[in-house]
Amino acid sequence: MIPMTCRFCGEGLTTKFITLNAQPPANKYLTAAELKEPESKFPLTTYVCGNCLLVQLAEEKQAAEIFKADYAYYSAYSASWVEHARLFVEMSIDRFQLGRNSFVVEIASNDGYLLQHFVQRGIPCLGVDPAAEAAEDAADRGVETIIDFFNRDLAGKLARDRGRADLLVGNNVLAHVPELNDFVSGIRALLKPQGIVAMEFPHILRFIENVQFDTIYDEHFSYFSFHVVRRIFAEHGLTLFDVEELGTHGGSIRIFGAPADGLQLEISPAVARLLDAEREAGLDQLSGYLGLQDKVDEICGQFLKFMKEQLDAGKSIAAFGAAAKGNTFLNACGVSAGQISYVVDDTPAKQGKYLPQSHIPVVKEDRIRETEPDFIIILPWNVRDDILDKLEYARDWGCQFVTCIPKLQIH
Repeated sequence: MIPMTCRFCGEGLTTKFITLNAQPPANKYLTAAELKEPESKFPLTTYVCGNCLLVQLAEEKQAAEIFKADYAYYSAYSASWVEHARLFVEMSIDRFQLGRNSFVVEIASNDGYLLQHFVQRGIPCLGVDPAAEAAEDAADRGVETIIDFFNRDLAGKLARDRGRADLLVGNNVLAHVPELNDFVSGIRALLKPQGIVAMEFPHILRFIENVQFDTIYDEHFSYFSFHVVRRIFAEHGLTLFDVEELGTHGGSIRIFGAPADGLQLEISPAVARLLDAEREAGLDQLSGYLGLQDKVDEICGQFLKFMKEQLDAGKSIAAFGAAAKGNTFLNACGVSAGQISYVVDDTPAKQGKYLPQSHIPVVKEDRIRETEPDFIIILPWNVRDDILDKLEYARDWGCQFVTCIPKLQIH
């Protein structure tokens, strides 16, 4: 049992945030043979630290068990996410005056979805990611990748061997880091004195507002407010000088930081605005994080009632998007393959496999036209509009679409 202490400040964890059923790894898709084997399950109880207010998963698997060679998440299969990355690259090149003499490093670079745009502009770059298969895809895009976990030791080695970074990028990786202090100190070690770090992650403010409990799973160790992340970075000699609110992943923030002793940029007014917004929402005190469990239970109850009504009426139900958040949601509700016939996903690595615990088969999109379901549950609600556009043809036979966060809606 790992001691229940805060991964940032070391304070004992006693205040629960949300408790879900113990679940298997959210991205561990099963083969037909594996369906006969028992699945390992892990507690999904999150706590809020009474001292620093970091929301976190108290117990964790080792990262090497999760982000291994066959890790089944590939960013490049989302066209909207690749475009989001391209726009960031264009902005950062212009804003931070990056060129052929610059050096860009991305932590959790996955399949090269972002760094490919720097490669196309002739700007030297390097990815760091522990998933070997994703790194192979990155190589096909011209992106060199170090297959390893980022930490202070690796940062020091890269700084010595490759030089320090002008820009260090990390999209949706900070929440995945168990050793938070080691990781952030590594960022400081790899940056040039006037280097910039830019990171994106889901915002706990939007999580609480929209009861986004399905983003709790074994890979997400921490959930950040701007207050908390600003304090963490400051502890390691980094000043956050700007922040942007984004619509991605149901509401994210993008932070910009630099070494405090080399900072030559003014602090943006956006910093004070977001701090004020979080204070107004009560996120600067423990009480602002309490009371979500009842809302979680209500959402699950609504969904199970809907499922029973439709199945009793003889309706057929499918799902779209074999996403980790969908697995958390289905397993929190106790849904099985007997209730949802299949889930469609565009990622070839997931097709032909089965969702963890629920054992719902993952299939190609053509199954929708073959079976003409009455309802399609959109599990990755954060890209609902894209999916509705993609599956508009299903309305021809009267199919309706369902999202469940923050409440059950039929579209």
